[in-house]
Amino acid sequence: MKIGIWFRIALTISLAVGLAGCEDGIPEIDIEALTKQPKAYVGSDMCKVCHLEHYDSWRTTLHSRTFQDVTENLDALITEINPAVIRADLKKLEKELKVPVDEVYIPKVEEIKYTIGVQWKQQFLVEKNGKLYIAPIQYNAWTDSWVNYHEEDWDKRPWIRECGGCHAMGVDLEKNTFSEPSIGCEACHGPGSHHIALPKTAVFDKRLTIVNPSNLPAGIRTQICGSCHNRGESTKMKGLEWPVGYVAGRALGPYYKSTSFAAGDVKHFYANEFAKGHHQQYIDWKQSVHAREGVSCTSCHYVHQLGVPPTQFQTKGSGSQQCLMCHRVINSTASHSIHSFGNCVGCHMPKIARSAESGDTHSHVFVTLLPKDTLKNPAIPNSCQTCHKHKNTDLATLQEVFDGLAQKSLLRVHQTR
Repeated sequence: MKIGIWFRIALTISLAVGLAGCEDGIPEIDIEALTKQPKAYVGSDMCKVCHLEHYDSWRTTLHSRTFQDVTENLDALITEINPAVIRADLKKLEKELKVPVDEVYIPKVEEIKYTIGVQWKQQFLVEKNGKLYIAPIQYNAWTDSWVNYHEEDWDKRPWIRECGGCHAMGVDLEKNTFSEPSIGCEACHGPGSHHIALPKTAVFDKRLTIVNPSNLPAGIRTQICGSCHNRGESTKMKGLEWPVGYVAGRALGPYYKSTSFAAGDVKHFYANEFAKGHHQQYIDWKQSVHAREGVSCTSCHYVHQLGVPPTQFQTKGSGSQQCLMCHRVINSTASHSIHSFGNCVGCHMPKIARSAESGDTHSHVFVTLLPKDTLKNPAIPNSCQTCHKHKNTDLATLQEVFDGLAQKSLLRVHQTR
């Protein structure tokens, strides 16, 4: 499935270029001619030759482990494939299944080619008639449980068309191939064939051949993240749900159209357009004040950082400390006046979306959802009841308390003027 030819070509060129200037008789590379050739993906292993520290830090991230080759690393499997255990868990979901429990396909370990995911959940790819498919079982890591996944039509959904562009590098739909399993360096820096072929002495030309997101305007930089942390459909190929043809550094709009509740996607969005599902953070963020004020993904999250990652979600600070880096002055008004047990993230980024289990993913609209939002529409969750302290409290009572605090806060403000 993988393309190895560009790795070998790039390595040969790099070695030749490395020798240029060291030995007489080796011609200098024709930069203009080389850069006129189409760019190609070469794989993250080529990047580590010069950028070893950044490569090592990338290897500690979830991006590097999103899609793993089991045939090369059996430890990519985070669980046992035990049919008895799996079917016992599926039996609990029997009413939801579209095929009988005993007929759900469970792959053998030797049939699994790749894994998807590692922290919240894991899925398993098998090969059938030369194509990869996601097996109809999913392991949810945090609850140690098995659930179904498209058990009725799993072998009619080729992985490369359904998900390939956001799980692997250099996807070629016509050839049914990809260059690297994982969200590699080239996902954010663009195809690297020109970059690795040019000598270090051609420093300015070399820089121009690769994308450095930190040098891009925030709006375009964030669209790199939005190319996968999104939900919608390709504008270039009908029926595909990832941005076919998009490369880092370009505007996302010509390649992808996000979906929404207003567009009829009630499965993945609440009526207030907040995300219900995973990999939708970009859509949430676009609705936020952060987006309007230029606070982008990398304002809070690092992509690769030298050393051991300090936080689970690759944020620059842990919990409220991340927010307080910018929001240094917090008025003790309304709910802030009583929430000594709370934190910024718990209220302003409630866990209302789903990756593996319901409510395991934070909202990225950065808006506190009040009890009155749920009272108006019971299908919309609220921040208060996502907290264990208030999860069973009457909604009307919660809203009354909040309104009372807000009135007292306003009164104090007027009294101090």
